[in-house]
Amino acid sequence: MENINTICIIGAGTMGSGIVQVCAQNGFYTLLYDINTEGIEKAKTAIQKILNYLVDKQKISVEEKSTIFNRIKFVTDTNDCIADVFIEAIVEKVEAKVSIFNQLAEVNHSEAIFATNTSSLSISAIQAGIQNPARVVGMHFFNPAPLMKLVEVVKGEQTSDEAAQTVYDLCKQLNKTPVICKDAPGFIVNRVARHYYLEAMNLVEQGNATIENVDELMEATGFKMGPFKLMDLIGMDINLAVTQSLYHAFNGEERFKPSSLQINKVAANELGKKTGKGFYNYT
Repeated sequence: MENINTICIIGAGTMGSGIVQVCAQNGFYTLLYDINTEGIEKAKTAIQKILNYLVDKQKISVEEKSTIFNRIKFVTDTNDCIADVFIEAIVEKVEAKVSIFNQLAEVNHSEAIFATNTSSLSISAIQAGIQNPARVVGMHFFNPAPLMKLVEVVKGEQTSDEAAQTVYDLCKQLNKTPVICKDAPGFIVNRVARHYYLEAMNLVEQGNATIENVDELMEATGFKMGPFKLMDLIGMDINLAVTQSLYHAFNGEERFKPSSLQINKVAANELGKKTGKGFYNYT
């Protein structure tokens, strides 16, 4: 693809608004689409709050803050979503991702790239329902997107080398560290990290340690966040969904079995920071 001018982010949640900030800060004209106007307003407030914080910390000037924010356009109609690259950050359901990509394909040029921020769904499964599947690629950011450097660029069975390279190069332009990997359950990071969470919960369930013990010890060894604090930050529902996805993908292998500790938290809507309570209280 020639030079990328416009990037459209689909989904105004925490991850979506974070990716918008990253794109706008790095000079791209950026659209943020969500069907929910309330979600759009929350995203506006969140982005402005973060930019104000960066000004207070003298990371950016007042003028730069204004320039960055003015690069962002907030939209609620897919007909307004005209871009070179789309980065989807909506609910973790193949059908929902396929549906929005096909809607966008109707109003955009045939070379537009569709990148999904999925953390666990098969890129190949998403491609199967998309027009011109060669342009569909995984672009997995980590939370919080403005701070975390790594992005997994995931090639599905039909992803073209050109599309993967374009997204890889875009990551570099966004001041990220991209790693290209093949489509496989959990990709690289979630496949490895699953046991950071699961073994921690097993220790607590078996009465061998407390939540606080595990977090303190892991942080003392150099991890920025213990597993329980990290699950609270990510969101219990999202973290559980990834575990369930891998558990099913590996035909119920015991090592990927979801923990009842987390299942019960999700059932009680104790999802972490976003609900005010998870493994820790935030109210």
